[in-house]
Amino acid sequence: MATIAEIRPLVTVSGLRHHYGKGHGQMLVLDNVDLTLNENEIVGLLGRSGSGKSTLLRSIAGLIAPTEGDVHFVPGADGQAPSVSMVFQTFALFPWLTVLQNVELGLEAQRVPAEQRRTRALAAIDLIGLDGFENAYPKELSGGMRQRVGLARALVVDPSLLLMDEPFSALDVLTAETLRTDLLDLWSEGRMPIKSILIVTHNIEEAVLMCDRILVFSSNPGRVAAEIKVDLPQPRDRDDPAFRALVDDIYALMTARAAPTSPNDGLFPGSGITMVLPRVSTNALAGLIEEVDSAPYDGRASMADLADQLQLEVDQLFPMAETLQLMRFAELTGADITLTPAARRYAQADVDARKAIFAQALLAHVPLAHHIRRILDERANRVAPARRFRDELEDHMSPDYAAETLGTVTHWGRYAEIFAYDEDADQFSLDDPS
Repeated sequence: MATIAEIRPLVTVSGLRHHYGKGHGQMLVLDNVDLTLNENEIVGLLGRSGSGKSTLLRSIAGLIAPTEGDVHFVPGADGQAPSVSMVFQTFALFPWLTVLQNVELGLEAQRVPAEQRRTRALAAIDLIGLDGFENAYPKELSGGMRQRVGLARALVVDPSLLLMDEPFSALDVLTAETLRTDLLDLWSEGRMPIKSILIVTHNIEEAVLMCDRILVFSSNPGRVAAEIKVDLPQPRDRDDPAFRALVDDIYALMTARAAPTSPNDGLFPGSGITMVLPRVSTNALAGLIEEVDSAPYDGRASMADLADQLQLEVDQLFPMAETLQLMRFAELTGADITLTPAARRYAQADVDARKAIFAQALLAHVPLAHHIRRILDERANRVAPARRFRDELEDHMSPDYAAETLGTVTHWGRYAEIFAYDEDADQFSLDDPS
């Protein structure tokens, strides 16, 4: 870890804001983000979808231009601005090129001579543990090996700053752990030609394992809600009480911020029928209720323990837990989730009783579901086109959010049998379409 004397700023971000869309569908994704990246540190951007982490990463990489604000690269002692490389979640390899050719691409773009290009690419391939696979094509490689190719391609151009956008999320648990450990070993041994790493993640344990600092982002819009310094020595042990305590603290911080401070904050921005709803299935909600209701939790569980047990990341677990909170099936307090009596009744009920309990909660606490049912009740033919409700939503949110929200409430309403939906006619009714 760097001493105070060694700390030098590499990149500063000031007042960065970014919008997507136009008119009524315009979404503020990032709002007034300030941060400084220093040499000799790994910084994690931790938060849920909608918090703008990847947008910030792409702004720093120069792939998109922010609506407002400034990204400044601080010149080094040689007067040169820091260079940047990026590792993507989806590998982003060209399938018709070999490993060696994929790694050489960045050097080719820099017009590096062929012989020097080959030498540097082979050295990068050897560094990340793919020696012997230079002539293999991506289709011949596992997911972990493909991501190593992406890492080698990023390192071969000798960047000052390595940007990583959820680099392990597309990998299985064991492969991700191996690649994460290898990357940390290369970093701690000083074998990578980089001065700093900025990594986007949804995984709280991953952030605590890897990072010297963690910036926790709130959602809708994305803001830096907290900055956490991780003083644990490397290599870090997940079973270390100090490690577990920090993970729990971050879960508590993030669940506390789920309670909106205004109608446009939190996981469910908006209010009334224009509340944005995440795509969470009733099967996932039922499964989470059953897990927390059963031993050893008996109705109350640590979010960190659930994430470990169910192999869920923040972006998977939090929308489920907060949907249960929205429907008054759970309370989120600190780092824990506690089932309400209604949820515990649901866990022990048969199929029909579960539907009745869910329907009651849905109509009472999800305004859009109640709105659709009320319109159907008021109409003589008990039918209403879905386009009617989609248009109402699009007056307040983007078409994508409107489609997701209406799709979610349609799924929940059909399960609860409070209305039916005919996909061919794209209409709601109180009749069974079958």
